[in-house]
Amino acid sequence: MVKARKYVVKKYFEGVPKRSDYEIVEYEIPPLKDGDVLVKTEWVSVDPYLRSYHRVHPVPYDQFSFQVGIVEQSKDPNFPVGSRIVSHKGWCDYAVINIAKDVRNYYLDVTYKLPDLKGMSPSIAIGTVGMPGLSAYFAFLEVCQPKAGETVVVTGAAGAVGSVVGQIAKIKGCKVIGFAGSDDKVEWLEKELGFDKAFNYKTADVQKELKAAAPNGVDSYFDNVGGEISSIIIGQMNKRGRVVVCGSISSYNEDQTKLPKATILQPSILGNELRIEGFLIPSYIDRWPEGIEQLITWIKNGQLKPTEHVTVGFDKIFDAFVGMLAGENIGKAVVKV
Repeated sequence: MVKARKYVVKKYFEGVPKRSDYEIVEYEIPPLKDGDVLVKTEWVSVDPYLRSYHRVHPVPYDQFSFQVGIVEQSKDPNFPVGSRIVSHKGWCDYAVINIAKDVRNYYLDVTYKLPDLKGMSPSIAIGTVGMPGLSAYFAFLEVCQPKAGETVVVTGAAGAVGSVVGQIAKIKGCKVIGFAGSDDKVEWLEKELGFDKAFNYKTADVQKELKAAAPNGVDSYFDNVGGEISSIIIGQMNKRGRVVVCGSISSYNEDQTKLPKATILQPSILGNELRIEGFLIPSYIDRWPEGIEQLITWIKNGQLKPTEHVTVGFDKIFDAFVGMLAGENIGKAVVKV
């Protein structure tokens, strides 16, 4: 009998998640049935959506998130012992998966065999070549439809999604301006990832700096954060500019009945005939293989750098989650279990 552990959310978050909102539950894995595989977790993902979607289930519930694990026991010939699986089984050290019978209780409950990563770490399958990278790929290319020579602005630019968006924009021949939350991140974006300009939104005069960096206006805006900074950027967009809203990090820890106010957008939207579109990655699940293949190709060609912020230890998953929400990570935050 295999003993397993999992993080269970026992109380809905109020503000920043607290350790007391969770309980680590130990239990025994029952014998496998036909079609089951026992997966030992190797890597766990921590992402902003875990905060914003934490009320999708009644408490208590097992903390969902993407993970990569290796099959230790199998009663499914399609997933032999030693194969690896990407799933949404979350913060646990073992999981039983039945591909045929697993019910999708949540819109990101997808399970698939680890892609051929050409020798790269399996962890990038929950980062640059996983849901965050695919969000960057489809949201930017499908909604913003970039053209060479255009000016692109990315907020949350040093995070798992934003850092990939900026690099794809460079691949497509765009001028890229990023906003991040520290001077170290700004330096990394400019020197390591090739952003044309980056700013620390906490210390910069966003209105002034953006005007100087993009004197001819902004053509595309990839919005990961919402709030006043987004209103400022949208206010400097060109005729028929495109905005994709992929996140609203600035409000995730706020009381949803008392959300912060931001400058009204309608005059800018109307005056410049802007297109603003929300993006959710499940809408593109059928096309994930296409995106995965292209992202892997760009990485192997040296055009795309996958950057990870690695925390080690099952007992450190919560710390990694809260640290990510506080912006401590550069690139994708992952936990090696």
